[in-house]
Amino acid sequence: MSQSTTVPPVSNPGQTADPATRALRPRRRKESGGHGEEAGAPAPLWAKIVITVLCLGWILPVFGLAVTSLRDRTDAASSGWWTIFTSPSQLSRLTVQNYVEVFERAPMAQAFVNSLAISIPATIIPILIAAFAAYAFTFMEFPLRNFLLVVVVALLVVPNQVAFAPILNIYGQLGLNGQFVAVWGAHIGFGMSLAIYLIRNYMATLPREILESAKIDGASHFQTFWKLIIPMSVPALASFAIFQFLWVWNDLLVALIFIGPGDNAPLTLALNSLLGQQGQGDQLLTAGAFFTMILPIIVFLSLQRYFVRGLTAGSVKG
Repeated sequence: MSQSTTVPPVSNPGQTADPATRALRPRRRKESGGHGEEAGAPAPLWAKIVITVLCLGWILPVFGLAVTSLRDRTDAASSGWWTIFTSPSQLSRLTVQNYVEVFERAPMAQAFVNSLAISIPATIIPILIAAFAAYAFTFMEFPLRNFLLVVVVALLVVPNQVAFAPILNIYGQLGLNGQFVAVWGAHIGFGMSLAIYLIRNYMATLPREILESAKIDGASHFQTFWKLIIPMSVPALASFAIFQFLWVWNDLLVALIFIGPGDNAPLTLALNSLLGQQGQGDQLLTAGAFFTMILPIIVFLSLQRYFVRGLTAGSVKG
């Protein structure tokens, strides 16, 4: 009885049988710097100069604010903050008295908690709603889809101020003025258009083969959205989270209209209360302003790696 033997194919080192592997090789060589422009090539001198100037333009005002917050009113009014480098004797006069007076004259601790209570829901809720809407606009077919998307994008050009009066009347009839839910609704409505626009543009760049594979495996739209699309859309979600959080945290107008002074006042209103009608207390504004900047800086630095990826999504094909 003869046995049939299978001769394994001889692999040619110069040729690969798998077309997917052949398609990936040039990209890997390019990414690793094998051919063409190297990925690790040094930046030109003009780019380094521009980046250095931009960084200094952002860092110097923050540093100057921090130094001024540690100076008393007489020194801050008589000379600039940079004189601490030309007159070392001024270093011995730096004090934290401004911060002590800020917390004595304004309820900054309670205002900090109130700002968190306003900013976190006003950032998370529009992201969740906008993500569902962006998924529908990108991957689902329904009547008037393109028309509704155009309407959503067109709302970006409508000033928020035109909606203050009717929203204030509605909240007054419902008894919501002065409560957190009032400012939540305002910020959610004002930020929804931008959120849908950014997240939808990013989802449009995702490969549709993944959705087709999930559909073949029997996954529902919700399972596909929650287990595939959301993890892949983290850069876009993080970029909008930065925008929305910084906008809500630093907002004064919406908080002044819908919250007002009181137990629910955020940091911006507490900071505004430090300045008297005759201009007294201006030396405390730098200390209070620097205190309000700490958390936004931490949020931006922790999410900045997603920032550019989320904003540039959809601008380059391929």
